[in-house]
Amino acid sequence: MFKEISSVVSFLTIIPSKNSDLEIVAKNMYLFPIAGALIGLIIGAAGYGLSLFLQPLITGLILTGALALITGIHHTDALCDFADGIMAKGTKEKKLKAMRDPAVGSAGVMTVVLYTAGMILAVSMMKGFELFEAILLSELMAKLSMVIQANRGFSAWQGLSSPFTQSMKDPKKLVIAAVLAIIPTVILGGMTGVFVVILCIGMSFLLLAVAKRSFGGISGDVFGASNELVRLASLLIFASV
Repeated sequence: MFKEISSVVSFLTIIPSKNSDLEIVAKNMYLFPIAGALIGLIIGAAGYGLSLFLQPLITGLILTGALALITGIHHTDALCDFADGIMAKGTKEKKLKAMRDPAVGSAGVMTVVLYTAGMILAVSMMKGFELFEAILLSELMAKLSMVIQANRGFSAWQGLSSPFTQSMKDPKKLVIAAVLAIIPTVILGGMTGVFVVILCIGMSFLLLAVAKRSFGGISGDVFGASNELVRLASLLIFASV
């Protein structure tokens, strides 16, 4: 089990591992919430300490940057590509081409700017254990959203997402991922946690539907964008309720 967990953690973060084979990661995607828990514990603990000494906006800026850094900015880049694809006019083929284009479009730039501002704002509205808990549970939900999409969706083309969508069709794996993410969120988050779980599931299916309509299916960029958007939405709920 350690081999499987280390491969998943290495795939989702900059933490190195000898077991980072894509096939191994895809087969064990249901363990994504465990990687999310690790990320949440690291960044949440840092947030807990920083929020007691620094101004809220400075804490928000540091933690937003730390989240991007520990994940290698891969998911933020995916959000940028996803936005470019969604906003491109024309057929599915044109939207796919825009999403896969390495050049960043105006839609991607604007989306990342708004996302970053939202993250800083959400984090700055909390402090101490409340902030620690929100970051931890938001990471669990963000990772669960990707597992849900892999289980319910199909790849738009043979690419990075294909091994995941093929491996996650086993309903038992989805149940395991849901248990790992939902139970801690409900226990620690209470009613707010219940709202966050409902939001996570709803957004996962919404983004899945948008991807199917726009691209004909999901891709690695859709996974990454969902991770970022669900995390942000979860943090905003924890900060507001």
